[in-house]
Amino acid sequence: MAVVAVVGAQWGDEGKGHIIDILAARAATVIRYGGGNNAGHTVVNRHGTFKLNLVPAGIFEPATVNIVGNGTVVNPKHFIGELDGLIARGIVVENLRISHRAHVVMPYHVEQDRLDELQRGDAKIGTTGRGIGPAYADKTARNGVRIGDLCDVAVLRRVLTPIIATKNRLFAGYYGAETRYDLEALITEYAAYGQRLAPYIGDIYGVVQTALAAKTPMLLEGAQGVMLDIDHGTYPFVTSSMPGIAGACQGAGIAPRALNHVLGVYKAFTSRVGSGPFPSEVSGETADALRQMGKPWAEVGTTTGRLRRVGWFDAVASRYAAQLNGIDRLALTKLDVLDELSEIKICIGYRLDGQIIDHPPTYTEQYDRVEPIYETLPGWLTPTSDVRRWQDLPAHARAYVERVAQLVGAEVSMVSIGPGHDQIIEVLPVL
Repeated sequence: MAVVAVVGAQWGDEGKGHIIDILAARAATVIRYGGGNNAGHTVVNRHGTFKLNLVPAGIFEPATVNIVGNGTVVNPKHFIGELDGLIARGIVVENLRISHRAHVVMPYHVEQDRLDELQRGDAKIGTTGRGIGPAYADKTARNGVRIGDLCDVAVLRRVLTPIIATKNRLFAGYYGAETRYDLEALITEYAAYGQRLAPYIGDIYGVVQTALAAKTPMLLEGAQGVMLDIDHGTYPFVTSSMPGIAGACQGAGIAPRALNHVLGVYKAFTSRVGSGPFPSEVSGETADALRQMGKPWAEVGTTTGRLRRVGWFDAVASRYAAQLNGIDRLALTKLDVLDELSEIKICIGYRLDGQIIDHPPTYTEQYDRVEPIYETLPGWLTPTSDVRRWQDLPAHARAYVERVAQLVGAEVSMVSIGPGHDQIIEVLPVL
């Protein structure tokens, strides 16, 4: 059976949760491999509408094992709130596991995030303020707390004692802030979180390897998008993790050769939350049409509540994401948003200083000089939300999807024409 990585292939918010929720019914295991509660998946299914930040989107299938992998960073207080919310709505959570290697987002990380953004001034990145970047920085600096540490007070004390001393000096000396953290209070609070989460925390290596050996279907669930990748994204306006396939293997603890498919999730247009380059961005009436304001699925961030910036489909960035990650299958979401447009543009190239380039530039200053090159396709001016078969889509809609797939270099697997389970057209199964 297949092992499929589901990767956000733009700037995040592509609809990965919707795709995972549907595919999870066919999977034995779903592993959330990266990011923290800066990510958000909106899921609409038979149970209702849910906004998830840390819990894998396969949680609604009682027979599917859902794992929060070692590549994630977990705010335990937020996680418990999310868990309690699911339980209150009757969702079975006994199938949930958390890798004891996953790092913890501590309150000092959130405060550092806030203070760092203040210091950046007009050059602020536009983080979610959830402490994710500082948590990953401490992980890399070997100065982090792992979620397994919360289950042993002696270990937690040993780990936290030097960290709190260092952080208090940092806040006083570098930031000039009055913030101070009390070691004993943090130990008491976070040991309690560890006690509550203990039934879910453990060594997931054996679980994953057993599933792979049994050749049961597995999904690797991404967060954010490739263009926010710490190495390959629009640095410094990026996230602090690797949302792509390298992060999937590392964060889930599986070998690259175990993968059968990489499913890239793309929105039928492009959106971005926060600051940073966005070559195909639009404004005015076109932006209003793409945002679908006033509708339940309007372009507003699941986690941040911020209005998303929107633009035409960017085939340059999308092909770049596909090539970097070996994306061989494509899921295109929100095609129905384009139903009322008479003409639809696709950015097929960039012009930089008079030269045409076929991949994103490296520096923000170069992005500032990029001119998008557009191809215009005819719209279909017909509602698609009730269509259930590929061949029943309007001819111009099929032509648009096929042109996107051609430019990206991947086969069309799924097309979404609404938030419901029955509003996915499956063209080529991946699982």
